[in-house]
Amino acid sequence: MASGDLTLSILGLLGEGPMHGYELKARIHQLSGHIRPVSDGALYPAIARLEKAGLVERHEEEGTGAARRQVLTLTDAGRAELHRRLREPDDLDISDQTRFFGLLTFLSQLPDRAAQARVLRRRLDFLRTPASFFYEGGRPQRAEEVPDPFRRGMLLVARATGTAEKRWLEEILAELEP
Repeated sequence: MASGDLTLSILGLLGEGPMHGYELKARIHQLSGHIRPVSDGALYPAIARLEKAGLVERHEEEGTGAARRQVLTLTDAGRAELHRRLREPDDLDISDQTRFFGLLTFLSQLPDRAAQARVLRRRLDFLRTPASFFYEGGRPQRAEEVPDPFRRGMLLVARATGTAEKRWLEEILAELEP
């Protein structure tokens, strides 16, 4: 998992409520572990960086057994950073489907519907831009033009997915935008 993805996941999940590190790791795995697993060697240093930056606080609570557990909480500065990341995503957060889905996971935490709509409008504009995995003569190839059945399959699946996503984006934008 890329550093930006991991930071957004930590801030977004803690934005939903306090949790301990093991629970946080499990929730991140549920979100994207099948695609981009997160290791302890990435998670705990990321938490420490966020704590040092004043975005996350750690405190002890009674555990289920004799051991106390460390619970992580989002600070006001952490919530502000989460909202900034949701309101102003990088171009890669818009163009990369996995990163966009990570952003979409937490977009409801952004209280401003107009800001939510601007993010979704950027994604829709990106999806409407002609593109392909394969080009011929500088022009994007359509699935029907690709003789390789596996590459043709990639294009057909991407087209179907893109069509469904554009339809959903248009529907949700109609609800968000006056």
